[in-house]
Amino acid sequence: MHFNIFLLHEIIAERKVYHDRTNGQYLKIFKNFDNDTSAKRDDAEPVRIRRKRLAMLDLLIAASRDGLMTDSDIREEVDTFMFEGHDTTAMGLCFISALLAEHKNIQDRVRNEVNTALQKNEQKFTMKLLQDLPYLDRCIKEALRLYPSVFAISRIAGEDVKLQSYLVPAGTFLLLNIYGVHRDPNFWSNPEEFDPDRFLPEKIRHRHPYSYLPFSAGPRNCIGQRFAMLEMKAMIAPLVHNFYLEPIDYLKNLRMQLDLVLRPAQPLRVKFIPVCKTKASP
Repeated sequence: MHFNIFLLHEIIAERKVYHDRTNGQYLKIFKNFDNDTSAKRDDAEPVRIRRKRLAMLDLLIAASRDGLMTDSDIREEVDTFMFEGHDTTAMGLCFISALLAEHKNIQDRVRNEVNTALQKNEQKFTMKLLQDLPYLDRCIKEALRLYPSVFAISRIAGEDVKLQSYLVPAGTFLLLNIYGVHRDPNFWSNPEEFDPDRFLPEKIRHRHPYSYLPFSAGPRNCIGQRFAMLEMKAMIAPLVHNFYLEPIDYLKNLRMQLDLVLRPAQPLRVKFIPVCKTKASP
């Protein structure tokens, strides 16, 4: 852990040196950002500049040069993104792999979706392809409902909160049970069932906005949720394209361990069987 923290800080330092040597020319785009993305667009050049994006670290460095962040602030943001992002995503991948292995019909549907998208995209996994896999997206969301990596979060009430039958006084320490909310039959019919179609648009529309919280919610929600979803898609899509998944250990038989991240207390094993791809005749 100490080595990883040192390595991250070295990366930050090296990136800052790079921008010093290039006179900050690759950070100048930050100056063109404004708070109103719907501002007037009278010519093509401002639109082109406004739509460019900086990498996260470059954005933080640009903000520090404007006096908006300190070096310590940058380190905290990078540490948060790296250390809170890798284990949570890894466990999410374990659970979605196990669920697909246990539900062959759903796995086959994901594979068909991925294969169809690849055929239309010259067999290349691109960002656009990954963003256009709606069924896989629903499968991942459903896996995160059943097995949210962050199973609980804590908050301190900033003011008195009146609920139906009692009052939560300001200053109260609250532990919010996300795992329990995701299995609440008031929001989810047959809550133990793995059903990706719960996340069809017409079913999401009338659902309570705080009945699904795999990335928390509100101003302190996960800053990396879109990146995490894309990471999991980028791993699962080629996985099901190249392998059939079969269960060895079944989730219902495993005891869960409540660590910082939800994880099985015993090994969770999945069998990977290569998909035999026949070559087209010349």
